[in-house]
Amino acid sequence: MYESFFGLTENPFSIAPNPHFLYMSERHREALAHLKFGLRDTGGFVLLTGEVGTGKTTVSRRLLKELPELTDLAFVLNPMLTESELLATLCDELKIPYPEQPSLKQLTDVIQAFLLQNHQQGRQTVLLVDEAQHLKVSVLEQLRLLTNLETDTQKLLKIILIGQPELNQLLRRQELRQLSQRITARYHLLPLSRKDCAQYVLHRLRIAGRERPLFTRAAVSRLHKHSGGIPRLMNLLCDRAMMGAYGAQQDKVDARMMDEAAREIIGQELRPAKSPMPWWPWALLALAGAGAMAAYPWMQQGQHSGPAPSAPVAAPATKASADVAAVADIVPAARDRISLAAFDALFAAWGMQAPDGEPCTQAQRLGFRCLRQEGPWRELVALGRPAVLELLDDSGERFFAALTKAGKDYQLVLSNKTVSVTSHWLDLHYRGNAILLWRPPPQFDNALVPGNQGDLVAWLDGALSQVLHDQPQNTQRYDDAMQNRVRSFQRQSGLKADGLAGENTLVRLNRALGAPGPVL
Repeated sequence: MYESFFGLTENPFSIAPNPHFLYMSERHREALAHLKFGLRDTGGFVLLTGEVGTGKTTVSRRLLKELPELTDLAFVLNPMLTESELLATLCDELKIPYPEQPSLKQLTDVIQAFLLQNHQQGRQTVLLVDEAQHLKVSVLEQLRLLTNLETDTQKLLKIILIGQPELNQLLRRQELRQLSQRITARYHLLPLSRKDCAQYVLHRLRIAGRERPLFTRAAVSRLHKHSGGIPRLMNLLCDRAMMGAYGAQQDKVDARMMDEAAREIIGQELRPAKSPMPWWPWALLALAGAGAMAAYPWMQQGQHSGPAPSAPVAAPATKASADVAAVADIVPAARDRISLAAFDALFAAWGMQAPDGEPCTQAQRLGFRCLRQEGPWRELVALGRPAVLELLDDSGERFFAALTKAGKDYQLVLSNKTVSVTSHWLDLHYRGNAILLWRPPPQFDNALVPGNQGDLVAWLDGALSQVLHDQPQNTQRYDDAMQNRVRSFQRQSGLKADGLAGENTLVRLNRALGAPGPVL
């Protein structure tokens, strides 16, 4: 209806999953990388979870396009099946003949014969199950049994489970622990950031034929607030706001129109889920004192009656049993203490007492910076410094713990205890948000980019020469040559090679230089 009015060739905000409009944010690309890693030679189960509308289908469609040519794919869209029905569907998808009214054993036998034949022909077999949170426990167990067929080096069937967050809860059940241990990669897809939200809108408009901005900056800001960064909801809001602008014969969508669209689409009493990061300001402010905790709803969840601790728990903490069940024993009784002790332990690891007031401000006065991280916990561990992690307990409640050691097991500080957990436990419980301390070089303010000049660039020049074992350029200018050297270091360190010396790059550079400080 409004396409020609805005100079568009088609509707840019249809909720149909049109691959023509595919936008891969950094989070979607990261999710794709995890899935591809999980489907490498060893095989097994790969897990992708996310809230409704976050783009799981977008990621899975891109993954299917990038599968090797010698791949046979079975796609199950309706998981509300019995064991026999699921196996029959798998046979139908892979064009495997089977008898009429087959038994479970007959279906299993023909599938296993097909998998062996495929392997001998150099082909791989992949099963993708969408909406996997609806799978019955018995069906999941049947899928696990199918993956028992393997060679000395790999599974013959690779299974991708895609579902809503309830799928994680399902896989934590005791009877599914064997399946859970076979998950080789898992990723929880978060909503889009504010920056990605703006890029998403521009991308879809550009594909639909409009290069000029259509939404004001304020409208995009309101879009992110109302949608929580969920792409499907963003599409609905943008479409409705454009209808409003068309009706008013205005060539721009402003904040007022976006608010009106939200009232109509979401409703007066409804609010979208909040962006995943806002807990950090609350957590940091809470460190000002235990007495202030009652003001922050996130600290009240699961809180028990009784007085708040009069002082933060001292760190380092006493050693507890290495049994990961200790986490479940500690969390319900002392959620508020755990949150405070986590930040205490982070500062204690650097040989400092947790300061009064907002800790990142206080840390900066001491020559440190807070670095906030989103993404897989393994990338956090690669930075090599202690960090506070946001975690979920088995009941789905949030709590915070300090990661102080990494290796075969991982050491967490909770309340007045230290527990050891496995990488598998972190896969199940880590929420994707963390914060760590680091010591920046002198005069550091923001990321160094091409065109910068000064003493900080000279410091970067010298630091890179030590790490890359090349000759310093003896320059104070961030030129193309410097950018290429930064890219070399980033590739060497497993970072995104964008040639910008931001906080992640400098933290890794500090470690490579042997800068003093605690290590995991």
